[in-house]
Amino acid sequence: MDSQTTPTGEPLLSVRNLSTTFSTETGLVQAVRNVSWELYPGEILGVVGESGSGKSVTMASIMGVVPKPAGKVSGDSVMFEGRDLLKLPPREMRKIRGREITMIFQDPMTAFNPVKTIGHQIAEAIRVHDRRVSRKAARARSIELLASVGVPSPEARYSQFPHEYSGGMRQRAMIAMAIANGPKLIIADEPTTALDVTIQAQVLDVLKLIQAETGAATILITHDLGLISEMSDRVLVMYAGKVVESSDVFSVFGNPQHPYTLGLLASLPRIDTRLDSLLSIPGQPPSLTSPPPGCAFHPRCELSRGRSECWTAEPPLVQIAGPTDHTTACHFFTEMDTEAGRVSAMLGVDVRSKAES
Repeated sequence: MDSQTTPTGEPLLSVRNLSTTFSTETGLVQAVRNVSWELYPGEILGVVGESGSGKSVTMASIMGVVPKPAGKVSGDSVMFEGRDLLKLPPREMRKIRGREITMIFQDPMTAFNPVKTIGHQIAEAIRVHDRRVSRKAARARSIELLASVGVPSPEARYSQFPHEYSGGMRQRAMIAMAIANGPKLIIADEPTTALDVTIQAQVLDVLKLIQAETGAATILITHDLGLISEMSDRVLVMYAGKVVESSDVFSVFGNPQHPYTLGLLASLPRIDTRLDSLLSIPGQPPSLTSPPPGCAFHPRCELSRGRSECWTAEPPLVQIAGPTDHTTACHFFTEMDTEAGRVSAMLGVDVRSKAES
């Protein structure tokens, strides 16, 4: 897919006004607040934001794995190939989860059962969705999957336990399990966070290869903008449980239209200039038990400058005129070019990416 064009055709996944709350001793946590977006077949969608912005909870809500009764998921619809996942009974969701929609977890050491071999767990994931597959066939398929993701000596590794795998190999095995049943959607939740840089690069290469070979749509959850720029076709930027900006990766990095996105880009370490210190976004993310009125980002926003609209009216997600599908939730997004210029001048380098495909 050309990352600089708007996706066409019917979306594989369409989320409409999804909200998730958690009842806690300190109050009701509004973890996800009326988010709406689409994912298209074969697309890689990057979801970025600080810890606590609602990225992982959004995906857990879609997968139907939000813990109950503390967690409550609501919304208009989450349509996946004509089925509303919010209305499916648990038995039907179990058929979809692990077969049509799969997840690569952040920490594969805790995702795998420590007292069962890696091979047994992959084979089990195959047979639980198709009992017609014999144990022998599931074993052969599991070894084939381990080989496809680059696990060395896959026949020997089949019989090893999770603690006998390195971190990088565990993540590869998790990818093998995720693709075992030919899913149409893969959700990767911080897939490289616990790995060193060299192993991160290897795992990314595996993810790219698998995505290219399977054609599965992929949602990549991360706080790493470098990973987003390298892997994604489109980007959702989340803050305080809401989507604040969305577009193709080139537009978000080259022409950010929300102060939070600009702050994330400006805070990246750079190799093209010498900085005395890294630029950070002032303040802290808001408490989701009592989000601030108006725009949730306004207490930390340099562009706000105390203007009343920012703290009295919540900005809607609006379409920006242009050749791509670019939306933002900022009252003063028309001033973003000036703001980006101010930040760039302060740093002595343009924070906006000029990368070409």
